[in-house]
Amino acid sequence: MAAKKLNYKDAVEEIDEILEKIENEELDVDELSEKVKRVSTLIKFCKEKLHKTQAEVENILKEMDE
Repeated sequence: MAAKKLNYKDAVEEIDEILEKIENEELDVDELSEKVKRVSTLIKFCKEKLHKTQAEVENILKEMDE
């Protein structure tokens, strides 16, 4: 089965789930390290998505003014 393509909403939900587990101390040390790395990757993905979306919106607004 093909892997589901990550989108912004799913990334934020996964970050929230991991943070909740960290706050509730549900992770052991080995899992904690793995999950912190995953959150870092997800945050990077979200930041890139936001920057790309911002650039696209600015381009659309610029085109509308022309």
